[in-house]
Amino acid sequence: MDIDAWVWWLIGAVGLGIPLVLTAMPEFGMFAVGAVAAAVTAALGGEVVAQVLVFVIVSVALIAVVRPIANRHRDQRPQHRSGIDALRGRSAVVLERVDGSGGRIKLAGEVWSARTLDADTSFEPGQSVDVVEIDGATAVVM
Repeated sequence: MDIDAWVWWLIGAVGLGIPLVLTAMPEFGMFAVGAVAAAVTAALGGEVVAQVLVFVIVSVALIAVVRPIANRHRDQRPQHRSGIDALRGRSAVVLERVDGSGGRIKLAGEVWSARTLDADTSFEPGQSVDVVEIDGATAVVM
């Protein structure tokens, strides 16, 4: 049985797709696309040299163009703060007098125990304070 060249290129593309899935390395996907382009060239009657050239050119072009763009986008992902990190820097309203030994605030719709950053400072109910950090279950405010 004689298998056409384009079928071999498609088998190669599938073979390159397997490590792409297993290792999550996008370069294998770019080589697989190059193999598909070479399969199209073979199906259209291109010679072996043309098929190899198409494979190399498409693969190298994808790596040269797509990879730097993907790296740039990966590095520019917005950093979303969550959990207690998202509470730092937020404003809160004092519910019960807050001083160096304790008190209560309303922060992000919830009641939190709080203490002041500076032990000599105090805040009265109704005042607005800023959360400096979260220490366990206590908000440190100023």
